[in-house]
Amino acid sequence: MAPYDELLDTARTETGLDEFGDDSFREGLEILVRSLRAEARLNDAGRTAIRRNLLGLLGQRLQIEAWYRRHPEIDDEEIVAPLIGLGLPRTGSTALSFLLAEDPQARSLRTWEAARPCPPPSTVQGPDPRVEMGRATVEERTKTSPRRGALVPASADGPTECQSLMALDFKAHLFQAYAHVPSYSRWLLNADLTTTYRYELRVLKLLQWGYPARPWRLKCPSHLLFLDHLDEVFPDARFVMTHRDPAEVMVSVADLYGAVSRSFSDDVDPRYLGELNIAHWSVGMERALSFRAGGRDDRFYDIDFRTMHRDPVGEVRGLYAWLGEPVTEAFQNGMQRWWKQNSEKREPNTHPEPATFGIDVDGIRPLFADYTTHMRRWTAR
Repeated sequence: MAPYDELLDTARTETGLDEFGDDSFREGLEILVRSLRAEARLNDAGRTAIRRNLLGLLGQRLQIEAWYRRHPEIDDEEIVAPLIGLGLPRTGSTALSFLLAEDPQARSLRTWEAARPCPPPSTVQGPDPRVEMGRATVEERTKTSPRRGALVPASADGPTECQSLMALDFKAHLFQAYAHVPSYSRWLLNADLTTTYRYELRVLKLLQWGYPARPWRLKCPSHLLFLDHLDEVFPDARFVMTHRDPAEVMVSVADLYGAVSRSFSDDVDPRYLGELNIAHWSVGMERALSFRAGGRDDRFYDIDFRTMHRDPVGEVRGLYAWLGEPVTEAFQNGMQRWWKQNSEKREPNTHPEPATFGIDVDGIRPLFADYTTHMRRWTAR
């Protein structure tokens, strides 16, 4: 892995641009690169892929800032009352995001544009070549990691998490899914992500620019850990929170991290992945409970994982009634179509035994006891 300064210089050379914008990204990038170099145990393919990923993020920052310099009116765009999905990972939030993306009156963050937000989509005439590039990326990822493809549905023009936009400030959980970077993970847990969300807002404005404004539907489990910082940047956001037994979640998310990281390393420690996820998500849930207890409960709509699987369209109808927005016939037909097609393609999902990840199911339940008590109340309808 190249040193921190070399990555910056290479990104400048490759793009011919020089301005990265606010310096907030530098601390996270420097800590991440140091951790990758000292701890990650990457194989040759992993070193190449992650270096390319970091350069891509830096290149996008350079391009975003160039567009803002040429068109300062982009900053006049308003992102009003976004609906943000969050909760523990592996709780059905991805399926929910795909259902919400079927609403023609709303706007989701699409996989291809999250990976390459520049040029702004409204400036591209005809078919956008990034869509086909996104399809190739999803196909390659599924081919190199079939397990990852089985665990998480993905499509180039479908919705994706905010991770790619958060990564532009180099404060994102996706890096610890890619590689063994414990020092970065410890730092991230207590980092201030206010600048991360400010930069996400900056990118959302750029993606919206040139189009009629539609309400945004965003999603990322990691927001659970940083709700105070998110709220500072998106004070009018409303939240849909998905719920599932935390013990099941910890095994499932550790399994997903293993599927991702094996694309980059031949030395993956499953027990470390179990410890990492228990540490981060138990802290995240404590913070979420505190956030909601601070007079913000009325900004949340709650969905149970099992209920979602029994009646997905009904759950979205309940959510939209809470939002005060209509479920149109086109929206309902799109949801039914997506659910049917995805159900037909979905493979049986069997995870390794919890002990594979060093997880004692009964032992971790006390860490989430307060949450499970609240969860039962929140989802009782």
